[in-house]
Amino acid sequence: MMKAPDTDTANDLARTSDEELLSRYRETGRTEDFNALVHRYEHELYRYLVRYTGDRALAEDVFQNTFLQVHLKKGMYEDGRPVRPWLYSIATHQAVDAMRKAGRHPTVSLDQRTTSGEEVEAGRLVDLLASEGPGPLAELQGEERREWVRSSVARLPETLRQTLLLAYNQDLKYREIAEILKIPVGTVKSRLHAALAKLQQMARADHQDGSG
Repeated sequence: MMKAPDTDTANDLARTSDEELLSRYRETGRTEDFNALVHRYEHELYRYLVRYTGDRALAEDVFQNTFLQVHLKKGMYEDGRPVRPWLYSIATHQAVDAMRKAGRHPTVSLDQRTTSGEEVEAGRLVDLLASEGPGPLAELQGEERREWVRSSVARLPETLRQTLLLAYNQDLKYREIAEILKIPVGTVKSRLHAALAKLQQMARADHQDGSG
């Protein structure tokens, strides 16, 4: 069982930024710094990976592999580099590799749930698409509406799907997404516009099919 840090150490860790923790871990290898980073991101990053992979067990494996990579690559970390997008970049690449090896296709979840399974909120993307004019979302309610969004986002090209998940579920800034995906900020914006346009196109097509 991992020994909890004493009060002074815990207070020091709480006051220390992600960037300082990783720099210090790179220099000293102090396990408390590494564990503090894992603790800070375990819920947020795990939720992202569950949405990305659609599989809790696979998401857990990818989460563990992500922080294994952080440990292995700590010597490459440059002082002051924002840690959050760096972590998401590693996690996204690990998720892509894991799904490819498992022969899995994306199954997207845009909802947030508590540990008991109670729904907290549907992704903002659902509300955004519902306000975009005629389509199946205007007639669907609750779980049916969310299922349409899940299945439609899963049909998007990988590059568009990645960008949507980072922007609408993780509230990452354009520049952070650009760093994660290693693309210009302008490309992030164009991918988001393209993804939403594609989803709106799907909505219109499904609406016509349903009413034809």
